[in-house]
Amino acid sequence: MPKELLVQVPPEIAANSELIKSHAARLLQLPASQIQSCAVLKRSIDARQKQIKINLKLDIRFVGEAPFERLITLPDYKNVANSKPVVVVGAGPAGLFAALQLIELGLKPIVIERGKDVQARRRDLKAINRDHLVNAESNYCFGEGGAGTYSDGKLYTRSKKRGDIDRILNLLVAFGATPEILVEAHPHIGTNKLPQIIKDIRECIIAHGGAVLFETKLTDLIVEDKRVRGVEVNDNQRIETEAVILATGHSARDIFELLHRKKILIEAKPFALGVRIEHQQRLIDQIQYSCDDRGPLLPPAPYSIVKQINGRGMYSFCMCPGGVIAPCATAPGEVVTNGWSPSKRDQATSNSGIVVELGLEDFKPFAKFGALAGLEFQKQIEQQAWKLAGESQRVPAQRMADFTQRKVSADIPKTSYVPGTTSVELGEVFPKFITETLRAGFIEFGKSMRGYLTNEAILHAPESRTSSPVRIPRDSQTLQHPEIAGLYPCGEGAGFAGGIISAAIDGEKCARAIALNH
Repeated sequence: MPKELLVQVPPEIAANSELIKSHAARLLQLPASQIQSCAVLKRSIDARQKQIKINLKLDIRFVGEAPFERLITLPDYKNVANSKPVVVVGAGPAGLFAALQLIELGLKPIVIERGKDVQARRRDLKAINRDHLVNAESNYCFGEGGAGTYSDGKLYTRSKKRGDIDRILNLLVAFGATPEILVEAHPHIGTNKLPQIIKDIRECIIAHGGAVLFETKLTDLIVEDKRVRGVEVNDNQRIETEAVILATGHSARDIFELLHRKKILIEAKPFALGVRIEHQQRLIDQIQYSCDDRGPLLPPAPYSIVKQINGRGMYSFCMCPGGVIAPCATAPGEVVTNGWSPSKRDQATSNSGIVVELGLEDFKPFAKFGALAGLEFQKQIEQQAWKLAGESQRVPAQRMADFTQRKVSADIPKTSYVPGTTSVELGEVFPKFITETLRAGFIEFGKSMRGYLTNEAILHAPESRTSSPVRIPRDSQTLQHPEIAGLYPCGEGAGFAGGIISAAIDGEKCARAIALNH
């Protein structure tokens, strides 16, 4: 009879299937010859002690039993070309997985995406990096796959209550992701591999009767008698529907402004804001693994750190081992940073957002903007950074120790941020309360991770798109907007998700709600 076994082994055993099998046999007090197969179901690293261990969950099959096999298949999608249409606004993870779920439920998704397809986006990303030109409709945030496509591909969520995480991971594998994402504790696809997966999802949607329309921007929501009747796109075309999934992501400011202008209820939402810091990956490995060289058996080390500073939370966000920092502005006249890693995480540098929690009371100077107060707060900082760095996509930057000591850095070494940096005292970018929290917090971070506080680490400002500054409310049961029947706020942009997995789960939830309600 198959048996599951939890083991903790050194890295050299974890890297060798025969050694894993021998170790399992010893624990079971059996000859290794009696074990037919030994498959790794889950893997995680325990680096809390000097001797690093790998935690493994094993599936043991004995002689005479069929070896363990993961059967990964796509659902039996039917053709929905003639079915009831549902407009899905946004082709990020929430929108794409909503579309797949709609097809599974027999409804026709019409996905409208303001940006370009995943291949065509590349030219606009190159223009940001090389020419400092920001296309407001096609950039690191807007376009097929959303912000996740070119900003890392992390596949874990802190909230296990959101829904069926394994279902999303299995679907991703069915569309071409490596099965390793089903095994690793912190799965990651990599920016270099996501585009093909996204393209395959799009082709599946179209092959089964759905539609995916690029360079198609929502310009109005058609509402009659407090019910959705359709959408207007590109200012001149109407698509009729009784249900709209609004999955635009956290940076679609024009959508928040549209809803506000139409007096459709939205709310200011707390979020977090700070800097993106870059260290040499070798230093992070030394800190986390307590060794001079991690060697070939351990992956580039991540880190996660949280502190309470002056009554505020300050924490690492979207940490990218072996990754680079990218320019993520969505309009001219602003600077925004984010980070990503390729699938092998083989870059010499690591980076992480280090952000400070903000509350609604922090947005009081922008109270005249109502529910858009947090958005305007965010916007002002991004525009200030753009001005200070030379009115280009260069970013204000400062050496870490210099920042804590209020010193302008005499020089900034070349970092992974391609458009370049400008030496700035970052206190000029942020309000005083954020600056002082960051300064005190970095000193505390240095106490927890010895060697982390170093002048070789470079701060890039700002890291400002951690989550949406606006919440679009919805009924907890029907998932519809409380005032507009047929409008389904969804994913990160509406304030109901925080990453690829949680957004995909929320997209599926909204699709199922539509099947029940319409």
